[in-house]
Amino acid sequence: MHTNNNKHRFGTNLIHANTGIDGHFGAVNVPIYQVSTFNQEDETNNGRYDYSRSGNPTREALENTIAQLENGYAGFAFSSGMAAISSVLSIFESGDEILVSHDTYGGTYRVLTRLFSKFGIKTTFVDTTTVEKVEEAITKDTKAIYIESPSNPFLQVTDIKAVASLAKERNLLTIVDNTFLTPYLQQPIDLGVNIVIHSATKYISGHSDVIGGLVVVSDEKLAEEVKFVQNAFGAILGPQDCFLLLRGIKTLKVRLDQQLKTALQFAKWLEEQSLVSRVYYPGLKSHPDHKLISEQANGYGAMISFQVQDEKVARHILQGVKLASIGVSLGAVESILTHPATMSHASIPKEVREEKGITDSLLRLSVGLEEFEDLKQDFNAVFQSLEEKALIK
Repeated sequence: MHTNNNKHRFGTNLIHANTGIDGHFGAVNVPIYQVSTFNQEDETNNGRYDYSRSGNPTREALENTIAQLENGYAGFAFSSGMAAISSVLSIFESGDEILVSHDTYGGTYRVLTRLFSKFGIKTTFVDTTTVEKVEEAITKDTKAIYIESPSNPFLQVTDIKAVASLAKERNLLTIVDNTFLTPYLQQPIDLGVNIVIHSATKYISGHSDVIGGLVVVSDEKLAEEVKFVQNAFGAILGPQDCFLLLRGIKTLKVRLDQQLKTALQFAKWLEEQSLVSRVYYPGLKSHPDHKLISEQANGYGAMISFQVQDEKVARHILQGVKLASIGVSLGAVESILTHPATMSHASIPKEVREEKGITDSLLRLSVGLEEFEDLKQDFNAVFQSLEEKALIK
């Protein structure tokens, strides 16, 4: 459990979080406790730490930090975002049903439909952006509602407070994947959520150099359940990676402030391009959920999805851009362009992908820290070459 006595603003808390780990000879950063086991005072007194799977000072500092930033009861660090998701899902039992946002990350879809289904945990995908549809989907076996908001890849926004309120009335847990917005822009526990999950690989790290996952829970009972799974299952984050996340998180606000500014500029520019048929970015007033996200979050994120004319155009853009890396991740200092159908959502069967609208002409851009004019110029050169080829033909 973390203790939050800090009354400072968010950006200051990033630098001066109450890690609960003291006594480092005045070191301004938490050291890397690269150790597997700890010397015990005697056979009857294990001390604060005994074995690093069960607890490690560097990991505890990170866990206390994320709990404080999310205004939660306790935090937990895992070896990847999927390890965090899977560990949370492990608190459920055979026969339990979980309602999940129909627009969700491919890895989440895969682990629910191909792994946890083997253990008798049922998943029902539902449009969580409509509270009435969520209510209609609840059955006697439903135990939790799992939300991505904004969702991946279409940036759909769920009324988190309304769904959490409904869940509380029905004695259900509410789980939110907060990877896209981070605790800087959205704090789901303050909206009534029980569990928050992050792929810390993304914005928390921010530098494409760590794989990690974080979980924050709202109360002691859930903390005990998740802690049991973390220790028993053992998918913990190593101290070196915990150190890198603690370092990366300190610049979260300044990174996102710039990324938000560039993302809005770039989304507006994309809307004007003839080769782009639709832009999905909640910061645009044309986005159907713009008003809702403006009310429940402190910003719109730096993720943009957009539909182009066809697969050939998409492929040409992927091959032609120079500044954006082509890959499956997001949230880093460099812009990353993803083709969801073959990358982030490839684990979803083709017919299901297409039913969800994840076609071969859909692209997703994680806006980095490049200057807007340079990013625009890079994409514009590719768009112009495509238009010239069309004219020649």
